[in-house]
Amino acid sequence: MTTPTVTIRRATDSDASAISMLAAVASASPPTGTLLVGEVGDELWAAVEVETGTAIADPFRPSADVVALLRLKAERLTKGESAARRRSRFHLLPRAA
Repeated sequence: MTTPTVTIRRATDSDASAISMLAAVASASPPTGTLLVGEVGDELWAAVEVETGTAIADPFRPSADVVALLRLKAERLTKGESAARRRSRFHLLPRAA
């Protein structure tokens, strides 16, 4: 048995229909904001909102691990953006004489 390949990427406008269908299957509202999606093969299995970690997933697939990977990636993106903001603020402070 082969292990399926999971692709994690940012959602694009072309994913809107698939995300809406995924939300309908999951009996949930489609998440908003910046989304990461998890695909296995050519099929969308899960989506996570980067800012909140809110997830939707296909309940008819073993998608818990895909959601966990998406949340981990979202957390890293969020922490990376926060660190970049802190570095940016630090560099804007005047130098001590």
